[in-house]
Amino acid sequence: MADFTELDFYDLSSLFSEDDIMVRDMVRSYCTAKLMPIVADEWEAGTFPMPVIGEMGELGLLGPCVAEQYGGAGMTGTQYGLICQEIERVDSGLRSFNSVQGSLVMYPVEAFGSEEQKMEWLPKLASGEVVGCFGLTEPDFGSDPAGMRSTCRKDGDDWILNGQKMWITNSSMSQMGIFWAMDEAGVCQGFIVDMSLPGVSAPEQKHKWSLRCSVTGEMICQDVRVPESSRLPNTQHMKSPLSCLTQARYGIAWGAVGAMQACFDEALRYTQERKIYNKPLAGFQLTADKLAEMATEITKAQFLVWRLGQMKDNGTMLPKHVSMAKRNNVSKALEMAHTCRTLLGANGITLEYQAGRHMCNLETVLTYEGTHEIHTLILGHQLSGVAPYGDR
Repeated sequence: MADFTELDFYDLSSLFSEDDIMVRDMVRSYCTAKLMPIVADEWEAGTFPMPVIGEMGELGLLGPCVAEQYGGAGMTGTQYGLICQEIERVDSGLRSFNSVQGSLVMYPVEAFGSEEQKMEWLPKLASGEVVGCFGLTEPDFGSDPAGMRSTCRKDGDDWILNGQKMWITNSSMSQMGIFWAMDEAGVCQGFIVDMSLPGVSAPEQKHKWSLRCSVTGEMICQDVRVPESSRLPNTQHMKSPLSCLTQARYGIAWGAVGAMQACFDEALRYTQERKIYNKPLAGFQLTADKLAEMATEITKAQFLVWRLGQMKDNGTMLPKHVSMAKRNNVSKALEMAHTCRTLLGANGITLEYQAGRHMCNLETVLTYEGTHEIHTLILGHQLSGVAPYGDR
């Protein structure tokens, strides 16, 4: 495949700072040189490329917004978004690894952890020495996390953890995990759990046809004893794990733009070169209509995340803003991947081309971190003031 060409129809790049462009181009070069050549084989094999962990750590891509004193890169929210965009241009599963490490594992340690917890864990997570996972979703409670059945019970100076978490990214390759559970008073507590402790298991989910480059599994705690020092001391019931989801959804909204860009660039090049009746496929009106629609949706999605990044960096971003961007960008990316697959014809079902792989991956992205329907309900509530479901 030829070098990637970004669609920037409204010259959005001119609105980014020099540092933003430097970060974007650095990550783009890394992704093009190191990830693109291996991703199709890894996806087909259903394996995660382990060298990626150390490489991303060296480049400062793991928890890039974490303060430098804790081993992070101290980047802006916009720069983190651009990182997600460039990684997901390659593959949603690889971006998922990155997002979980930074948004779902490092963020709660920095936001809710003690100083000792921050100093112990964040530098190791930032370098990739330690991989983490985030245990919130349960087999019977995905969109309704407040209904979780996982429990934590005080026993002297320790806590006893019990519960089963499902669809956990990085689970079987993690050395630590954030485990959320309800205490005896019905308050949600977060714990840093050493994955090697007795009673902890992380069976891997096999036979996936989506996010095949991402490790997915369970996080099970059976009478796991952890000290009080493992509890995140500054959590505020369900507000805390939900705020972690807001951080992850933010990165997903940016990542979807990368998937859009990858599919569009591939389809545009293909239709320019592929001839039907001695004429490039791009010259037919039906093809032109598809290209015009996709270019417009990419441009709209770019402006959504650009503004979202500004709001995040200014401290004015709210969960409702993230819901709109995640909902729109992921659904449009999935539609676009399918459209591009059709433009590629029979070639589109092979791994020589990207669109089909992105299409499969985006089915998961549409579902996790709040389904399309859940974000619809969130936005409806924000707009009308009428709650669409019962309050807990």
